[in-house]
Amino acid sequence: MKFQGKIALITGSGTGIGLAIATRFVENGASVIILGRRKEVLVEAAKQLEGKIPENSGASVRIFAGVDVADETAMTNMFDSLKNDNVTVDYIINNAGVSGPVTCFANAPLDEFKSTIAIHLTGTFWGSVQALKVMKEGGKIITISTFFTEERPLEQRPYRFRSPYTASQGAKNRLAEAMSWELTDKRIISIATNPGPVHSDRIYKTVYPKAASEFMRVSGFEDLSPTEVEEAKDDLLECILADGVDTEGIAKTAEKLANGKDVAKLTETFTRLLEQIQKLAGKIQNNTSHMIADQEFLKQSQVSESVLNLCDDEIATILNGKVIPGDRVFYPVRAHIGNETPSVHQPDFGGKAVVFTIDATDKADAERVEFLAQHVEKNGGKVACFISESTPKDIQEQISGKFHSHIVDITNPGEVAKWLNTAKTNIGDILAVIHVTGKLPEVEKLTELDRAAWEALTAKFISTPATVAQRALEQFVPGGAKDPRLYKDTKGAIMIIGPDLPSGRKVSGTKRAQVEVFRGALRPFTTTVNQELSDVLKSKIRMFTVFPGTVTGGEPSNEKIADAINFLVSDNAASSAEIVFCVDESR
Repeated sequence: MKFQGKIALITGSGTGIGLAIATRFVENGASVIILGRRKEVLVEAAKQLEGKIPENSGASVRIFAGVDVADETAMTNMFDSLKNDNVTVDYIINNAGVSGPVTCFANAPLDEFKSTIAIHLTGTFWGSVQALKVMKEGGKIITISTFFTEERPLEQRPYRFRSPYTASQGAKNRLAEAMSWELTDKRIISIATNPGPVHSDRIYKTVYPKAASEFMRVSGFEDLSPTEVEEAKDDLLECILADGVDTEGIAKTAEKLANGKDVAKLTETFTRLLEQIQKLAGKIQNNTSHMIADQEFLKQSQVSESVLNLCDDEIATILNGKVIPGDRVFYPVRAHIGNETPSVHQPDFGGKAVVFTIDATDKADAERVEFLAQHVEKNGGKVACFISESTPKDIQEQISGKFHSHIVDITNPGEVAKWLNTAKTNIGDILAVIHVTGKLPEVEKLTELDRAAWEALTAKFISTPATVAQRALEQFVPGGAKDPRLYKDTKGAIMIIGPDLPSGRKVSGTKRAQVEVFRGALRPFTTTVNQELSDVLKSKIRMFTVFPGTVTGGEPSNEKIADAINFLVSDNAASSAEIVFCVDESR
């Protein structure tokens, strides 16, 4: 009973990996706090756990039902309740998660994109911050993320059809690192772990079949349009049974979606479609397993064992601030990250429009926009600047006094789409859309931010760039979200610039780690979207992300960003595997 007298709180613990972790803690003598949205599931889980409490251990099980980790009030109230009861929590296990939308980024509803970020990233952040109320020296925060993202900043693992998932998971890894820097004075340890593929209903019944369905939507199936595949896929996936398929359910789906078609014939088509989805899902699973030496996914009990090992005092001290790759997957990785972009002959922008969307933080951001916009105009292009309403007034005036500009709510997809259409109508065809995130505002500690301040940062560096990028894709390929066949051989250029690494002679590890949280979202997001554009949609549209600054605190060069724009709009960009550039780094 190694953990006798200790208390562990596990999010998402009614089923799956979370319940397996809670079970292992209980078996080792610890009391557990389990939480989730569904009371009946938690009550059943509690019964299981109570049956495994060792005699004379003094362990107990406590339930908090109706608690969604993305719900600020519910999480805050839960930890306040624990504090009022004088409970000290020794281990926080950030486990809760969802699949999120499993579709090409161009087709991913932005509200679902934001919801995925809210659950995975903000849920982890807020749960960890609120947990500090009930933790003392020696406490451990263990964050579970995924191997399909970035364990290391320079090694990207794009996960097609899962852009919000990869963005939030990459940021979670870097958040775990940043928390280790910020919580040293409290002597609280933060570690992330990537279990990799784990036997679970989520993978077999949701992720793989949905990914296979998306391939069918993109490539088409017999005489079904992409819209018809999308309308049918969720109902058809419900027809997959343990011992076959629900033929009656398939027929009902055909009847519901017939729209004048022959129901019997459509039933046959849907039956073949479901067979193809099942085959392809099996192939996806098989391909992943063949990247593992013994071709075996981990069991949930094995994940729980590794989590408990990370809670060991000595091991945790050694691994504080690390992201532990426990996935065992040998994943071939292309070189998605580069430094300087390849040099190209200075392009003539030929009267085409380059649109800047700007979420500037300080005057240096405004000077960057000014430099880049002048570069475009000097080489024959036309510029439109859409400046975020949240940009300080003096910076708005600095930019708008020199270029055709509008103050716009760039967090609103409809507003972004409207102004992109206006730019195309009034200025000309859009050659590129360039989004400037601005620098990370001065923050003493992320872990001391209130919820509103944190959500402002996730909006600034994750959801707003995603909003601009998705609306830019729709501008380049009108209707392409619903009919992915339209993407083939299309051209367009999207660039995200920022956030900068902090500059100066004495940059602390804490400051670098804070910026890396948001870079950690944009790197896997960019690589995932580009994999979809190139490998799945067969498009020549490319999205680059440029990160100014150096790890040694060097000043960023706007000239090198201008060179990156030149490369982005060249024909060479479409064949480049490198799509994230640290332009100021020498290696």
